[in-house]
Amino acid sequence: MNVPFPLRSTETAVGETPVRIRGIGTALPPHRLTQEDVEHAAGAVLRDSVSEFDRLALSFKAAGIDARYSVAPLEWFADPGGWHSRMELYREGALALFIEAARAALLAADLKPADVDTVVTISTTGIVTPTLDALAFEALGLRRDVQRVPVFGLGCAGGVSGLSIAQRLAASRPGSNVLLVAVEACTLAFRRNRPRKADMIATMLFGDGAAAVCLSTAAGGAVLGSGAEFTWPATLDVMGWDIHDDGFGVVFDRSIPAFLCSHFAAALDTGLAQLGLARSRIARFICHPGGAKVVQALEAALELSADTLDHERSVLRRYGNMSSPTVLFVLKDVLEAPPQGPMLLTALGPGFTAAMLPLHADV
Repeated sequence: MNVPFPLRSTETAVGETPVRIRGIGTALPPHRLTQEDVEHAAGAVLRDSVSEFDRLALSFKAAGIDARYSVAPLEWFADPGGWHSRMELYREGALALFIEAARAALLAADLKPADVDTVVTISTTGIVTPTLDALAFEALGLRRDVQRVPVFGLGCAGGVSGLSIAQRLAASRPGSNVLLVAVEACTLAFRRNRPRKADMIATMLFGDGAAAVCLSTAAGGAVLGSGAEFTWPATLDVMGWDIHDDGFGVVFDRSIPAFLCSHFAAALDTGLAQLGLARSRIARFICHPGGAKVVQALEAALELSADTLDHERSVLRRYGNMSSPTVLFVLKDVLEAPPQGPMLLTALGPGFTAAMLPLHADV
């Protein structure tokens, strides 16, 4: 049997049948916000409370974003309210995105909802119970015995870590179909009352969206290897949420690009070694584009020529940073281009953690 990735001895028990990507679907909310409109609206709301607003606002044009999409209209951000109004918007907006992305992935995979055996849901920008997968149950027409695996807290790493979880579940039950859905409503974290520099960065970068991927051991499609993660010590305050009465407050350290330039390559090589791979074998890196500076830092850390991460920049420009779904948007674009052999998905999230997942598309 020709398996494009080596299997560690601990994984032989879950089966050696390759897990493949059957289909990918994406979804965007209805409100398109241009970067110019966001900058103008942010000025009207934040200029009086952020002393350095005009200096910080220069980064709007350098963020590499033309537009992003939101579950809320632009006028909502003038008076966003507290937990209740934000979570109501999350419930409504994220649920609609979940259903649309899932349907698109199933269509691309030529599967029916009744074919799905497991649903993995990734989301870190809102809280609802029952979870989104349960709320979407009737609309999607899932079977009553479907396994639900909701995962919270992975942040921007969730697209890669979630795909790794889904891969392991598919490998453990050959012949089953696993549906991964990553959905985020990042814009609902906008803070008017106590804005900080991190909130300004989030206002420049964040958008909302969803991506879904169907996985199985059936023939056809790119093959996924096993994932790996690396968590740096003493970095809990680099990325995450502060929780306040009016909602989530973003934790986003401005040192991230410099940190990646210094530390990302060593972490990546450590993860690849655990997978029995070497950086020299990777034909294409597929990265979560957290921001323009992050993309530049990744190219520098990986010793790639400038503008190598072209699909990453394109997704960032069109949709902004949607957190966990973003790297799956990039993956979809890459796989729709000519296949490039061995590739590696990477994303960074709270912890501070680098998630890695190899895949292989036949040349």
